[in-house]
Amino acid sequence: MNSRDEEFGEFMRNRASPLHQSAYLLCGDWHLAHDLVQDTLAKAYLHWPRVRQADSQDAYVRRILLNEARGRWRRRERTAAVSRFPEGREPVAPDATDEITRRAGLLQALQSLPLRQRATIVLRYLEGMSERETAGVLGCSEGTVKSQSARALGTLRNYLDRTESTL
Repeated sequence: MNSRDEEFGEFMRNRASPLHQSAYLLCGDWHLAHDLVQDTLAKAYLHWPRVRQADSQDAYVRRILLNEARGRWRRRERTAAVSRFPEGREPVAPDATDEITRRAGLLQALQSLPLRQRATIVLRYLEGMSERETAGVLGCSEGTVKSQSARALGTLRNYLDRTESTL
C-alpha cells in the first residue's frame, strides 16, 4: 500500500461516519445516503492530490457530497421511483416515545425543504459550521447562507406548527 492510499484511508476512516449522517439528513434514506457517501469517497480518492491541498479537506469533500446529492435529486426528478412505499406505509418498527416522534417530524420537515436550503440547515445547524464555512462548501456568499437559513427555518417552523396542530 502506498502513502497516498494510507493517507486517504485514514481520512476516510475519520470522515465516513459524519459524511453518512450528513448524507442521510440531505436525502432521508439510509441506503441512498450510503450510495452518496460511496460515490463521494470514490471521487475524493480520484482527486486526492487536490483534496489534500485544499484549505479544508472536509469542505472539499462535503462539496462533492452536495454535488452528488444535487445530481441524484435532478436524476430522480426525471425518472420514476422504482420501489417506493405508499405515503406513510414505509415499514418501521413502532416506537411511541416522544423523542422519536419529534425526530421523525423534524426529518420529514427537513425533507420538505428545497435541496439548497436543506444543505444550508444541515451544514449550519447540524454540522455546526460557521456562515463562512457553509458559504465555502456551498460555493455562495455569506449573505446567501443567511437568507437561505432564514427561509429554511421559517419553512421548518411553519411545517412543524402545522403538523403539531394536527396531532
